[in-house]
Amino acid sequence: MSGDSDSLRIMEILLTAEIFNQNPKLDINDLTPACREIFCSAGAKDVKRPVFVSDGLIKRSLNIADAHLKVSANPFVAYEDFGQRLRITTLTPAAEWFLNQECMEYIEKNPTLAFFLEGMDSTGISYDAVRRLNPPYEDTKAFLDAKISRLIAEDEKLRGALDLVIVSSPEEVDQQMEDLICTAEQTAVIGKIHHALHHREFLNRHKIFEIGKLLFVGPPGTGKTSLALAMSHSMHMPILEVRLSMITSQYLGETSKNIDKIFDLAKSLSPAILFIDEFDFVAKSRVGDDHGAMKRAVNALLKNIDKISLIKNGVILIAATNHPQLLDEAAWRRFDEVVEFSLPNEEMRKEILRRVTTSMKCTCDFQELAAQTEGFSGADIRLTIKEALLSALIDKRETIERIDIDKGIRMVRNREAIRNLNWL
Repeated sequence: MSGDSDSLRIMEILLTAEIFNQNPKLDINDLTPACREIFCSAGAKDVKRPVFVSDGLIKRSLNIADAHLKVSANPFVAYEDFGQRLRITTLTPAAEWFLNQECMEYIEKNPTLAFFLEGMDSTGISYDAVRRLNPPYEDTKAFLDAKISRLIAEDEKLRGALDLVIVSSPEEVDQQMEDLICTAEQTAVIGKIHHALHHREFLNRHKIFEIGKLLFVGPPGTGKTSLALAMSHSMHMPILEVRLSMITSQYLGETSKNIDKIFDLAKSLSPAILFIDEFDFVAKSRVGDDHGAMKRAVNALLKNIDKISLIKNGVILIAATNHPQLLDEAAWRRFDEVVEFSLPNEEMRKEILRRVTTSMKCTCDFQELAAQTEGFSGADIRLTIKEALLSALIDKRETIERIDIDKGIRMVRNREAIRNLNWL
């Protein structure tokens, strides 16, 4: 039996099940996301052995109907009518058969297969390397949802906090560090946070707590939110996004409680990132609002910032503002790192252009375009390329040409001109 795509996917699942059942040292992070969906109960932190594979489970997870018929000619597969279960009869010959089908693309993404096949027949496979690349179960939406459900069951007050924030698992975050063009300062700060995470016990022992409170400052579109999201992905932490202007209650007395709930939720979901956008709202409230309840709410926010800690609580706090000049000393001193996000220079614009068009056909001179887009933010450049690609598609082309880029640049500049109009 030679392997078509469906039969090879089924064999991968069957081999994974058999190897996993025979090796108790393997855990949930040795399973691929597809295997977890087949073998694990929703929200389960562990996998109960033995795991089974049935026609129904494969249909549900892989959308392959009548799986047993796809592998019926394979001498290493048995099918039980009762329960419609499939299983491997002899593991080593089945694994050798799988290797002979040139299935390295499956093995290189499956830690369980890599564990069994490492060193076999000079595959060159490293189990440790494959496991490192496998998305951790703790990064998944399923894990986060289960954790949130348990927390709410234990403390009903946390339910209210969920209405005030957007919570995303690392799995749900599209932004990744390799997609961003970071400055040397930004890269250094992220590296410092990584080291602090790996040495939390050491820092705690020496009472070094003021680490992991970051203030991102810079104009709109320079990547403040994108970097916070990418950190969620690279540090394997869920991220809680909140805009301060959105949590002020019409009943001002509730605002302080809302703030407390959000910080309590972040600590309960630890390790986590709490990302507060529009942080300059603090300054506006402190200066321009005479309402005592609002001032108490702002003080509650600053007090919560004082109490939260990466070392003690496992929470990275990131606040972002487009207007750092509005923040007073009381706000500034609560952050151990202030990270600048300035408009990209010419070399950075060139690299952003190159990165954004990686998957596209583009005949343009990036150096020339970088010089032409002086004053553009990273978001402006991405908008330019999006408009250019649409221009090409409307013209029934898949290659971006200079005329398309010019349309994109004009559109971005027109947007900026409209934004700066004074209608009064």
